[in-house]
Amino acid sequence: MRRRRLLGYAILSVGYLVLLCPRLVTADDAALAKARENYQSYCQKCHGENGKGDGPGAAMLNPKPRDYTDCKAMQGKKDDELFKVIKEGGDSIGLSADMQPFGGNLSDDEIHEMVKFVRGFCKS
Repeated sequence: MRRRRLLGYAILSVGYLVLLCPRLVTADDAALAKARENYQSYCQKCHGENGKGDGPGAAMLNPKPRDYTDCKAMQGKKDDELFKVIKEGGDSIGLSADMQPFGGNLSDDEIHEMVKFVRGFCKS
């Protein structure tokens, strides 16, 4: 009898996890998918598909776009700095004016998600 009750609780617990976990994962997955889409639309042409700063638009830029896979350089950048440069452009923090502002295209929440997405290129 006790074993059946424990088995029932275990099945019920698994059922709750199945119902609740997809909702938690879906929100994060949706935010990541939107950040990836925004990166592809606004950033990839210069920063490259894999964040190396080697996109097709990078060839004509001097200085070259930031390489997000350079973990040492990226660790020296605060999230607030990345947020500001995405929102207000490169010249807002003394970088190249070629890095245009995207605050008119992206909400603050989308920019925060973009910062997380960009940080994901550093794999160390």
